[in-house]
Amino acid sequence: MEEKEPYATQEEHSRRVIRYKDVPAIGLAPGLKTHIIAAERMTLSMASGEPNAHLPSHRHESEQILIVMDGAIDLVVEGKKYHLAQGDVMVLPSNIEHEGYVSDKGLSAIDVFSPPRHDFVAKLEEVKRSQKG
Repeated sequence: MEEKEPYATQEEHSRRVIRYKDVPAIGLAPGLKTHIIAAERMTLSMASGEPNAHLPSHRHESEQILIVMDGAIDLVVEGKKYHLAQGDVMVLPSNIEHEGYVSDKGLSAIDVFSPPRHDFVAKLEEVKRSQKG
Protein backbone atom coordinates (compact mmCIF):
# COMPACT_ATOMS: atom_id res chain seq x y z
CA MET A 1 0.00 0.00 0.00
CA GLU A 2 1.37 3.38 -0.98
CA GLU A 3 1.53 6.07 1.70
CA LYS A 4 -0.24 9.24 0.58
CA GLU A 5 0.06 11.46 3.63
CA PRO A 6 2.85 14.02 3.72
CA TYR A 7 5.20 14.19 6.67
CA ALA A 8 4.56 16.95 9.20
CA THR A 9 6.70 20.03 8.85
CA GLN A 10 9.46 20.56 11.42
CA GLU A 11 7.30 23.23 13.09
CA GLU A 12 4.30 20.87 13.29
CA HIS A 13 6.53 18.10 14.60
CA SER A 14 8.02 20.36 17.27
CA ARG A 15 4.56 21.36 18.51
CA ARG A 16 3.39 17.77 19.01
CA VAL A 17 6.43 15.60 19.68
CA ILE A 18 8.39 15.67 22.94
CA ARG A 19 11.50 13.65 23.70
CA TYR A 20 10.93 12.82 27.34
CA LYS A 21 14.66 12.65 28.08
CA ASP A 22 14.88 16.33 27.02
CA VAL A 23 12.45 17.22 29.84
CA PRO A 24 14.30 17.88 33.11
CA ALA A 25 13.95 15.09 35.65
CA ILE A 26 12.35 15.86 38.98
CA GLY A 27 13.11 14.01 42.19
CA LEU A 28 10.30 12.06 43.82
CA ALA A 29 12.32 10.64 46.72
CA PRO A 30 15.97 9.67 47.23
CA GLY A 31 16.90 7.39 44.31
CA LEU A 32 13.65 8.05 42.42
CA LYS A 33 13.19 10.55 39.60
CA THR A 34 10.78 11.15 36.76
CA HIS A 35 10.32 13.04 33.53
CA ILE A 36 6.88 14.69 33.45
CA ILE A 37 4.80 15.30 30.35
CA ALA A 38 1.68 17.32 31.14
CA ALA A 39 -1.47 17.57 29.05
CA GLU A 40 -4.71 19.36 29.79
CA ARG A 41 -6.46 16.34 31.35
CA MET A 42 -3.66 13.94 32.27
CA THR A 43 -0.06 13.70 33.38
CA LEU A 44 2.47 11.16 32.15
CA SER A 45 5.45 10.19 34.31
CA MET A 46 8.48 8.34 32.92
CA ALA A 47 9.97 7.21 36.23
CA SER A 48 13.17 5.44 37.19
CA GLY A 49 14.28 4.07 40.51
CA GLU A 50 17.71 3.09 41.71
CA PRO A 51 18.03 -0.36 43.29
CA ASN A 52 16.42 -0.55 46.74
CA ALA A 53 14.97 3.00 46.64
CA HIS A 54 11.86 3.67 48.70
CA LEU A 55 8.82 5.71 47.67
CA PRO A 56 7.22 6.91 50.94
CA SER A 57 3.56 6.37 51.65
CA HIS A 58 1.33 8.93 49.97
CA ARG A 59 -2.02 9.50 48.29
CA HIS A 60 -3.29 11.84 45.58
CA GLU A 61 -6.57 12.80 43.99
CA SER A 62 -5.52 11.46 40.60
CA GLU A 63 -6.28 7.95 39.48
CA GLN A 64 -3.04 6.23 38.50
CA ILE A 65 -2.11 3.53 36.04
CA LEU A 66 1.38 2.15 36.73
CA ILE A 67 3.16 0.15 34.01
CA VAL A 68 6.45 -1.56 34.91
CA MET A 69 8.72 -1.42 31.86
CA ASP A 70 11.84 -2.94 33.46
CA GLY A 71 12.97 -4.06 36.89
CA ALA A 72 10.50 -4.55 39.72
CA ILE A 73 8.80 -2.88 42.66
CA ASP A 74 6.87 -4.08 45.69
CA LEU A 75 3.92 -1.72 45.93
CA VAL A 76 2.08 -1.58 49.25
CA VAL A 77 -1.58 -0.67 48.77
CA GLU A 78 -3.90 -0.49 51.77
CA GLY A 79 -1.45 -2.56 53.83
CA LYS A 80 -1.02 -5.35 51.23
CA LYS A 81 2.19 -5.89 49.25
CA TYR A 82 1.98 -6.45 45.49
CA HIS A 83 5.08 -7.55 43.58
CA LEU A 84 5.11 -5.91 40.15
CA ALA A 85 7.67 -6.87 37.50
CA GLN A 86 8.27 -6.08 33.84
CA GLY A 87 4.99 -6.04 31.93
CA ASP A 88 2.75 -5.73 35.00
CA VAL A 89 0.14 -2.98 35.15
CA MET A 90 -1.64 -1.77 38.29
CA VAL A 91 -4.61 0.59 38.47
CA LEU A 92 -4.79 2.72 41.62
CA PRO A 93 -8.03 4.56 42.40
CA SER A 94 -8.16 8.15 43.60
CA ASN A 95 -6.95 8.89 47.15
CA ILE A 96 -5.71 5.38 47.91
CA GLU A 97 -2.67 5.21 50.19
CA HIS A 98 0.35 3.50 48.64
CA GLU A 99 4.14 3.25 48.89
CA GLY A 100 6.82 1.35 47.03
CA TYR A 101 10.06 -0.54 47.50
CA VAL A 102 12.19 -0.78 44.35
CA SER A 103 13.87 -4.16 43.85
CA ASP A 104 17.61 -4.69 43.73
CA LYS A 105 17.24 -4.64 39.92
CA GLY A 106 16.03 -1.03 39.89
CA LEU A 107 12.89 0.18 38.15
CA SER A 108 11.73 1.80 34.95
CA ALA A 109 8.02 2.61 34.90
CA ILE A 110 5.38 4.68 33.19
CA ASP A 111 2.64 6.28 35.27
CA VAL A 112 -0.47 7.91 33.84
CA PHE A 113 -2.48 10.22 36.11
CA SER A 114 -5.92 11.73 35.59
CA PRO A 115 -6.82 14.39 36.51
CA PRO A 116 -3.35 15.92 36.12
CA ARG A 117 -0.84 15.84 38.98
CA HIS A 118 -0.53 19.59 39.49
CA ASP A 119 2.13 19.01 42.17
CA PHE A 120 4.34 17.27 39.57
CA VAL A 121 3.80 20.04 37.04
CA ALA A 122 4.70 22.65 39.69
CA LYS A 123 7.92 20.75 40.56
CA LEU A 124 8.83 20.57 36.87
CA GLU A 125 8.32 24.32 36.46
CA GLU A 126 10.48 24.93 39.54
CA VAL A 127 13.30 22.80 38.09
CA LYS A 128 13.07 24.62 34.75
CA ARG A 129 13.25 28.02 36.49
CA SER A 130 16.29 26.98 38.54
CA GLN A 131 18.09 25.77 35.40
CA LYS A 132 17.55 29.12 33.69
CA GLY A 133 19.08 31.27 36.32
